[in-house]
Amino acid sequence: MSHTKDHLTLCKQVPAETPPKVVFISPFASTIVGFRGSLIKALKKYNIHVVVLAPDYDDKTRWEVSALGAIPVDYALNRAGITPLRDLRTLLQLSKLLRRLKPSVVMPYNIKPVVYGMIAGAVAGVPYRVAMIEGLGYTFCEKPSLRHTLLSKTVRLLYRVGLRFAHKVLFLNPDDVREFLEARLVRAEQAVLLGGIGVDLHEWCSAHPSLKPVTFTLAARLIREKGIPEFAQAARHIKAKYPNTRFWLLGGLDTNPSALTQSEVEAWVKEGILEWFGQVPDVRPYFAQTSVYVLPSYYREGVPRSTQEAMAMARPVITTDAPGCRETVVDGVNGYLVPVRDVEALVQAMERFIQEPRLIITMGQASRKLAEERFDVHQINRRILKVIGLLPEETGDDTPCQPK
Repeated sequence: MSHTKDHLTLCKQVPAETPPKVVFISPFASTIVGFRGSLIKALKKYNIHVVVLAPDYDDKTRWEVSALGAIPVDYALNRAGITPLRDLRTLLQLSKLLRRLKPSVVMPYNIKPVVYGMIAGAVAGVPYRVAMIEGLGYTFCEKPSLRHTLLSKTVRLLYRVGLRFAHKVLFLNPDDVREFLEARLVRAEQAVLLGGIGVDLHEWCSAHPSLKPVTFTLAARLIREKGIPEFAQAARHIKAKYPNTRFWLLGGLDTNPSALTQSEVEAWVKEGILEWFGQVPDVRPYFAQTSVYVLPSYYREGVPRSTQEAMAMARPVITTDAPGCRETVVDGVNGYLVPVRDVEALVQAMERFIQEPRLIITMGQASRKLAEERFDVHQINRRILKVIGLLPEETGDDTPCQPK
């Protein structure tokens, strides 16, 4: 189906007296403000009603979503593993909710919300169904275990079934598009490459970096594939030679099968190679004291949000030459790309900034410039609104689609 036809279909199916309504289906209430907040604000700017489904609202997250102008609604989701009976219950509940809410567009993100949201949206007759693939995550990482292989094959099968009912599938990096096309999980006419969800460049301002001491910061969920063990090993090597350097780790413990344990992280802290601040409500004060942002990930990222935020604050980046991560660095311009799991290469990249601190300034400025070119959330949100048919794609007009 062409985008023009999709756009016209949406306009025709929504009654003239009813403003368009978008329903997001989220896996975690805590991700909504950070990952969908700017998009919700953009939708509200055009008088579009927004409802956000999440399985774990508490008073705080419910208030935060309401403050954005959206309506928080609960639904049941078992995020861990494949549980047929519970997942069927989720599918049936989503179908019932979408029939009642009657949205113009449904936009789920994360594996289970995407799969069951697309099927439920089709069953409920939602006119336009858009899946958001924000990285492939743990199940697409290469692991030499039968259990992981079976899980990966099951997830691919679920994607193949669920995405059949999507009008458009949004991706953040070209590697994920290529993999889904080659595996026939999506059709070429469904796939849309966004290049990142972006950051608000007015909220994430350029700031003078810390040069004394040189501080390397990593912000991530505490999952092995985020490269945290490699970060700790590199810190051990660097601090042996440059004891005044600092290594900061931001992020909370996780329930992922590959999550680090508290004792592992505390052992690095006790050894004196890392400072761990846990889950922080706002990373900006920490990034303001950072010299270089480091993310040695091989997690199958979309385009890491934390790296985009660090770039917006004019921080050079060391990251891996891996899907999603490589989209944030022009090697030798705003930072360095290193091979995955290569601690020696990571140490060498860090040492360049210690020996040539002027690079922290010049490469940081290049990061800000790259963030302005690639990761301006307002430009990305406009494109999303055009893709889902709520802004006309053919003109520069900012008037939202008005049902005929």
